[in-house]
Amino acid sequence: MNIKKEIREWSIFIAVLGILYFTGLYTEVAGFAQRVVLTSGLITPNTEIEGVTNEKLDYNFKLIDLEGNIVPMENFKNKVIFINEWATWCPPCIAEMPSIQNLYDEIGDNENIVFVMLTLDGNKKKIEKFIQKKDFTFPIYGAASALPEVLKSASIPTTFVVSKTGDIISKKVGMAKYDTDKFKAFMLEASKK
Repeated sequence: MNIKKEIREWSIFIAVLGILYFTGLYTEVAGFAQRVVLTSGLITPNTEIEGVTNEKLDYNFKLIDLEGNIVPMENFKNKVIFINEWATWCPPCIAEMPSIQNLYDEIGDNENIVFVMLTLDGNKKKIEKFIQKKDFTFPIYGAASALPEVLKSASIPTTFVVSKTGDIISKKVGMAKYDTDKFKAFMLEASKK
């Protein structure tokens, strides 16, 4: 009897996973579960990079916004740049986005700070629908040219903070909670240098 019960439980589990996957709800459910983990505050971004390799951002590339405008990265020189690489199909990306929106709401009007939410999705309509559904207002860009090596990451989400002088002063591979007082102070302090 134990085997029948175990088979039934596994069948239900697999059926639920199948339904979530085929209806497209998997990303939402996984994102929600991961957002719960972020709320605990256990996963936070680095405000210092251990073993800094003096990596600098090469501004010689272009972005494209959702309206189709080409934006040279050089436009953001002499500003602190928060760059987050993400995609709509990435549950950890979805999980951390509310904290990024909160950070943007709190410090996005600082003239010395720029947010670049760099999508790796290729489907503009899907991105627009996602952003509208979530009520996100931070600026979304895609790559309009090849990204510099320093911004290439093996996984997403990946977040970089670039100083006014072009130095990478923070890099976080994986999800994190960005609307903490410590990270906000880190960004504001960098904007004053």
